[in-house]
Amino acid sequence: MESDKRSQESPMSDDKQLTTEDGKAIEINDKGVPVVTTADGSTLAIISPAAERALTRKFDLRILPVLAIMYLFNSLDKSNLGNAKTHGLEKTLGLKGHDYNTILSVFFVPYVLTAPFLGILGKQYGPNRVLPLMMFTFGCCTLLVTAAKNFAGIMTLRWFLGMSESAFFPLVIYYQTTFYRRGELARRLAIFYAAQSIASAFGGLLAFGVFQIKSHTLAEWRYLFIIEGCCTILFSFFAFFYLPQSASTAKFLSPEEKELAYYRMQVDSSSVVNEKFNFRESFKIFKEWTSWLILAIEICLGVPLQSVQLFLPQIVARLGYNAVKTNLYTVAPNISGAVMLLVLAFASDYTRWRFPFVALGFLFTFLGMIVYVGIDVKHQLTVAYFACFMMTWGTSAPSVLLDVWYNNNIAHEGRRVVLTSIGVPLANLMGVVSSNIFQNKDAPKYIPALATTAAFGATGLALTLLLGAFMIFDNARRNRKAGRTIDVRDIPTERLREGPRAEEFRWFY
Repeated sequence: MESDKRSQESPMSDDKQLTTEDGKAIEINDKGVPVVTTADGSTLAIISPAAERALTRKFDLRILPVLAIMYLFNSLDKSNLGNAKTHGLEKTLGLKGHDYNTILSVFFVPYVLTAPFLGILGKQYGPNRVLPLMMFTFGCCTLLVTAAKNFAGIMTLRWFLGMSESAFFPLVIYYQTTFYRRGELARRLAIFYAAQSIASAFGGLLAFGVFQIKSHTLAEWRYLFIIEGCCTILFSFFAFFYLPQSASTAKFLSPEEKELAYYRMQVDSSSVVNEKFNFRESFKIFKEWTSWLILAIEICLGVPLQSVQLFLPQIVARLGYNAVKTNLYTVAPNISGAVMLLVLAFASDYTRWRFPFVALGFLFTFLGMIVYVGIDVKHQLTVAYFACFMMTWGTSAPSVLLDVWYNNNIAHEGRRVVLTSIGVPLANLMGVVSSNIFQNKDAPKYIPALATTAAFGATGLALTLLLGAFMIFDNARRNRKAGRTIDVRDIPTERLREGPRAEEFRWFY
């Protein structure tokens, strides 16, 4: 995957040279190419577009596929209850009343409580070790669902599943920020995140196939958990020994490529590359009011995201098909959601704009929910099914681009992982809301739930536009104060450790 030229331009101020904290210099040679040199003038690395393209291509082939497969299993293990519910899970386990909603909700409590701690552990010991260990644990929890006999059993397993999955996505986001420049991140993270949409689609196909099994030993839905749990556990062993600690230590890179990888991050990602975690310094991120607004947007994102992820089979069931066809009809909307995510993410990296595409995703969600509520589904099946597509368009893209947006504006690695480890689980905590607004008594229309989800989408849209407008006006104010126009790419991230408190800071919006 090639990066556009703008994302490959090395951030430099009007000075011709940047001296790094380790005593080396990044200077522009006669051909206008940034070069890393030592004190005696010897060249360590040439930061050229061609060299960077070759380097990022290696990351794309070596890192992204593994992370995408890991997240595919993560998503399958988290969302397979929806498929199992359509084929007798409640009857087999003797669930009554609000029991199903409760086992969905309980997942998110430990998910939020443990995510910051696991995120910090990931920063201290390396995502390359912590992520596979988390994967092994949630694979075991999924496999053990086959042994659940009642409400108490599956409730306990869902609790531990929430703990083991809590910091998975935040750590993957942080992990990718140690490999890619800010302008390269959205489309890479989108390819990774598309695994969730593909997982939802694949989950529907897998459920369709598994539910054809006729067994007198186990209920058909239990085979779904056996297959997904075993595959997750096996792949976690491979990931543990395969993933590198960071870009600058990857064994598949040459010494020259390692130097290039290190200085790419120093000028366009981190203030201090591979910095050790400092608790007090990292939590200073919450002194910025924009962090709190980001968390508010995460909350607004979480309700539509979890509603679609957990209840799309139930929403599609209103079209009037049987259980098998209902699962099959969830495939196309989820695939289209992955495609739309990639389109918006590539457009975001190309234009280097973030908030307009986040806002567009919220708009899709809002319109999809409103259309589905406002029409006569039985007599307008095509329109209703198209509204399901819009729902998936509007949940995947904002989740990725919002995380990329605020990570692009945080050069301090510790602060980056802290905000991500709180923001992402907070969005997932809204699954508690989603789990309790989709009530069986409202089936099959679920009008109160869809209207509530649409309201959260509209609020998220408004907050996103507000924050984006502030960033534009604040950059203009800073430029007037400096007496010149400074682009976000002009300042190396090494100088932006204190974020908005640094005079040279410019928002990446």
